[in-house]
Amino acid sequence: MIVETIAQESIYQGHAFNVRRDEVRFPNQHTTHLDIIEHVGAVTILPIDADGHILFVRQYRHATGGELLELPAGTLDAGESAENCALREIREETGYAAGNLTKLGEFYLAPGYSTEYMFVFLATELHLDPLPGDLDEFITLVPIPIEQAYGLVYQGGLQDGKSLAALLLAQAVIHPI
Repeated sequence: MIVETIAQESIYQGHAFNVRRDEVRFPNQHTTHLDIIEHVGAVTILPIDADGHILFVRQYRHATGGELLELPAGTLDAGESAENCALREIREETGYAAGNLTKLGEFYLAPGYSTEYMFVFLATELHLDPLPGDLDEFITLVPIPIEQAYGLVYQGGLQDGKSLAALLLAQAVIHPI
C-alpha cells in the first residue's frame, strides 16, 4: 500500500523524543492527520546471573501511576550502537556488567504512533561493575529465578510490553519451560 505524506509539522521537541504531525493521503484519496512520536531507539536487556536468576528492575513509571517490574532498558545516546547502549544500561540499572552479550531480536515498540525501535539482548557472564544511574530513576534490583519469571508472564504479573517481548524472544535460548 502506498500512503503519500503531504506535509509534516514539528509539534514538540523534547529531551527523549519529538512529536510531529503528518498529513497523509491513503490510496482511496482520503486524507488525515497522524501524530507521530519520533524516538531514537532503545534497548532491553535480559540479564541472567550465575545462579539462574533473571535480573529485573522495579521502577516508578509516571504514565502508569506506579511502579512496574521490568527488564533493564534504556534509550540510545546520539551515535551510540545498540550493543554499547545495552552494555551501558545494564551497568547503570543493575550494577552488573555483561561478559557476554547476544542479540535476541528487534521490533517496533508501538508502530501505530511511534518510530521507537527496540533491540533485545541476552546478557550473561555477569560481574559487578556499577555505573551511576540517572538522578530521576529510582530502581530496585529484583532477581527472579527463570521458571518463576515465566510464571509471572503467564499469570499476568508483568505489564511491561518490552519485557514480555524480550522473554518471548529468549524462550528458545534459555529453555525456561
